[in-house]
Parts: sequence; structure tokens; C-alpha cells
Amino acid sequence: MKCPFCGDLNNKVIDSRLGKDALSIRRRRECFKCERRFTTYEKVEEQIPLLIKKDGRREAFNRDKVRSGILKATEKRPVSVEVVDSFLEKLERQFQEANIKEIPSREVGEKIIEFLKEVDPVAYVRFASVYRSFTTLDDFDRELKELSPAPGHADKYSSMGFKQ
Repeated sequence: MKCPFCGDLNNKVIDSRLGKDALSIRRRRECFKCERRFTTYEKVEEQIPLLIKKDGRREAFNRDKVRSGILKATEKRPVSVEVVDSFLEKLERQFQEANIKEIPSREVGEKIIEFLKEVDPVAYVRFASVYRSFTTLDDFDRELKELSPAPGHADKYSSMGFKQ
């Protein structure tokens, strides 16, 4: 490990312990040359799949980008950040367990849509309108009709003033 102060490669580990997240190891090191101490973190390298975009391009899955899109859709809605982060952890775990190297971006988008459909109908429609590139009111109407319960069936949204 290169010393951040003098650049020397010779140092020793003084202390090791689990990081706060329990997914990394925190190591205190001391440089032999300048005798200064510094901290390093070691964590398992995760295999992040490549997303295959609509135009055929490939780019690395970016959790922050996906999180940002979901948070925009859930803005001013009763959806906690913890629920969103839990969903993202499950999604990434699915990638890891399936050992997926590449995945079409539309599959990730559909997983997000299904998650939002369960969590909050307004956030779902917001996200779907951007993801599916709604261009007319008919696009919104079609999506809302799919979201609405069958006639004669009460649901959790009817008490909120949604029409059946």
C-alpha cells in the first residue's frame, strides 16, 4: 500500500477491524519511511453487470443513477429512503446470486416499475411516464386504467378519492 504522505510502498498494519457497515475491513497502517499513520479500507470487489441499452451500448450498472431516478419518482410521496435502498440491495443481490454479466436495461426498468407499483401508485406512474416515454394523455390514461381495480372491487386507493 502506497503511503499517502511520502509515497513509499513499505508500511505495516498496526490494527485491523470490521468497518461500520461490516462489509469492509478498516486497517491502520504505519509507513516505515516517514512513520506517519494512515487508514485503508478493504472490501470485496462486487461483480457489477453491464446494462445493454436500447441502442446496443453497454454501460456499468450504476446504483446511484437508479436510486436517483427512483427518488425523483417518489419525491413528496410517503416512500422512505430505507425502502428504496432495501429494494436496490435486493436487486443487486439478485445480480450477484445469478452471476449475471450483462442484462438488458429494460429488465431493470421493469423491476423498478413493479417495485413502484407495489409501493406507491403515483410514483409508479411518474416513473413509468418517463421510462416508457409517454407522449400523449392517452398513454397516461392507458396506464391508469391498468392500475385501477376492476369495477365493483374496492381497494386501498378508493378511500383516497380515486375513481373506479
